[in-house]
Amino acid sequence: MKFSARKLTDHLAHQLAPVYVVTGDEPLLVSEALKEIRVRARQDGFEQREHYVIERTFKWQELEASANNLSLFSNRRVIELRLPTPRPGDLGSRTLRALVERSDPDLILLIATTKLDAAAAKSVWIRCIEKHGVVVQVWPIDRPELPRWIAQRAATAGLNLTASAAELLADRVEGNLLAADQEIQKLVMSLGEGTADELAVLEEVASNARFDVFRLADAILSGDAGRAMRVLDGLRVEGIAPALVSWAISRDLCLLARLKVAALIGESEASSLNRPEFRRQRQPLVRNALRRFELDQLTSLLVQASEVDNVVKGTLRGNPWDELIRLVMVMLDPGSLKIQRSPWRVF
Repeated sequence: MKFSARKLTDHLAHQLAPVYVVTGDEPLLVSEALKEIRVRARQDGFEQREHYVIERTFKWQELEASANNLSLFSNRRVIELRLPTPRPGDLGSRTLRALVERSDPDLILLIATTKLDAAAAKSVWIRCIEKHGVVVQVWPIDRPELPRWIAQRAATAGLNLTASAAELLADRVEGNLLAADQEIQKLVMSLGEGTADELAVLEEVASNARFDVFRLADAILSGDAGRAMRVLDGLRVEGIAPALVSWAISRDLCLLARLKVAALIGESEASSLNRPEFRRQRQPLVRNALRRFELDQLTSLLVQASEVDNVVKGTLRGNPWDELIRLVMVMLDPGSLKIQRSPWRVF
């Protein structure tokens, strides 16, 4: 049997199969499908759970021996396997088929793996599970469906989002369901139960604006152009003050320039990165950025950032967001930068 994860609840209400394979590339939905099966199994007396992560060095004989051993604590067990890919190899395939075909009423086999491609879907071990159990396919939530998914999930938590509020959150999370779930939980904690419109969500988003600005800064440091432009556009749509964005960009440019100068005078990279302004989590991003930029490029970018800041403050003519977009695009493609010689020092 094979069906979508959306039908899992109805299926479990009527029966519990001896083996399940949950496949998909959306971690949140895969995890929740596994949890739903575990809860149903526990209701039927399968109280003990054994968990295995299948790696290259995994010994399939140990799994088979474990399945054959009687537990001292419970005679009904769930054996859960995590397969990094739906290709367990010849020995793994034979072992899984043997476990499935033995039809032990006191054992449930629960397998989680990534999305099945055409070849994997036709493999012998998957066809065996389709015959004796269930293959649960977890499909991603497409962008047009995401606002409705967000609204339904929020409603389950007691918060009714208007259509415009759900659409705002969908834009904010960039299709990441784990991030969407976290945002919903934060909104429920902040706003409580009831109804929330776009204005209420915007106000809550604005209170956390600095974290979004830091997401932009990290995307720029990593050179991830797609993510950086999405976050930047999200900040603009959410009404975040351009001055805050300009500050975050200029701050990182100054820090990178100082690190370059420190390297020129003989200071080690490890010593430079040990400063308080560099969080440990950001150090790999900073190292990546240091390899992408030369000192003269950083100096020219600081000149450009200063001009953008003047536009933001109104002392120069221009559209602040247009200037910020140009600055970010140049930072993401340093090779396109026209070097400007700065008359002032960077530290």
